[in-house]
Amino acid sequence: MSLSHLAPLLCLSLLSATACAETAIVLNSVDENVSFIDTRTYKETGRAPACKEPHHLMATPDDSSVIVACAISNELVFFDPRTGKEQKRIKNISDPYQLGFSPDNKWFVANSLRLDRVDLYKAADFSLVARIPAAKTPSHMAFDKASRFVFITLQDSNEVLAIDLKTREAAWKLPVGPTPAGIHMTPDDKHLLVGIMGANYVEVIDWRARKTVKKIITDKATHNFLPKGDGRHVFVSNRSVKGSISLVDMQTLTEIEKYDVPGGPDDMEIRADGKELWATARFARKVQVVNLDQKKLSHSIPVGRSPHGVSFISHAPRL
Repeated sequence: MSLSHLAPLLCLSLLSATACAETAIVLNSVDENVSFIDTRTYKETGRAPACKEPHHLMATPDDSSVIVACAISNELVFFDPRTGKEQKRIKNISDPYQLGFSPDNKWFVANSLRLDRVDLYKAADFSLVARIPAAKTPSHMAFDKASRFVFITLQDSNEVLAIDLKTREAAWKLPVGPTPAGIHMTPDDKHLLVGIMGANYVEVIDWRARKTVKKIITDKATHNFLPKGDGRHVFVSNRSVKGSISLVDMQTLTEIEKYDVPGGPDDMEIRADGKELWATARFARKVQVVNLDQKKLSHSIPVGRSPHGVSFISHAPRL
């Protein structure tokens, strides 16, 4: 998940307005804190504590709150993005690892990775409606445009699970390659792209026909996705120690570029001007910066242990 909506919150709480204008934010999942990076000097300027194992966060659909999901403490913490003040906590949200709102804003979905299930809540009040078995290790999610289905990667059973949000039941499973991780719906709502972390490719699924139609070879440990913002291309992180990031054309379903990014690149964000791609290196305790004009690594910034999410203060939505 993007950290972009958390940036104003953290800046208002902890940094000056001037610093906020040029600050990147990195979530250090093992250290349970957040790093701040000056994007002009490419240096860490400070850290702030976060909740225990906050794997992901996201804004509410109306942008009135930022939700921080605490997997180990089993709660959601809501913050006011304008003042940085805590608004409320919702307890007994068990193991909220990955989060998502359906496009129609009716459903809030939480993947309980440790507990092998997907929980469906009403987005209006976060009341639990259904718990759906999802063995094994539900990880990332994607929705269709109609908000009829949510698709979940099951990392340890090597499947993609489709959940019918109308019936609130599992609709089907499809076997995929080893250790599926990230999942992304193409802008035309036709194909699901699945990062096959146990191999070296993106598996392309025609989800209506329930079949794999192509494998896009990228690099070892294909992991996660970030749309470039032009409605056609998507970045794909290949999370090995050697590491790389691929650029995939979602129309031709081919890899068209690749950048060397060592240290296990995971989550990514692109600068507003489109000139730099920032990626967390999970194994190297760094943030890696790729100059997209030069198509090579330009900066390597030390941060905390197991950095996960990275973002900037604001950027336009991408497709």
